[in-house]
Amino acid sequence: MTYNEFRHFADSWGLVFMGLTYLVLVGWALLPRNRAANRAAARIILDDEHPAKERDNG
Repeated sequence: MTYNEFRHFADSWGLVFMGLTYLVLVGWALLPRNRAANRAAARIILDDEHPAKERDNG
């Protein structure tokens, strides 16, 4: 396989592969069984494990 043949293959089927991978990953993330995990991940940054008065100000 020459470089030009490989490049043509990657240009055509590589795009299809990346598109299908994107659709599978987005679909997997939006499955109803993953809803609780997604909500928990979205709230991680908002959860405050250490109240402000207990934090070190350094």
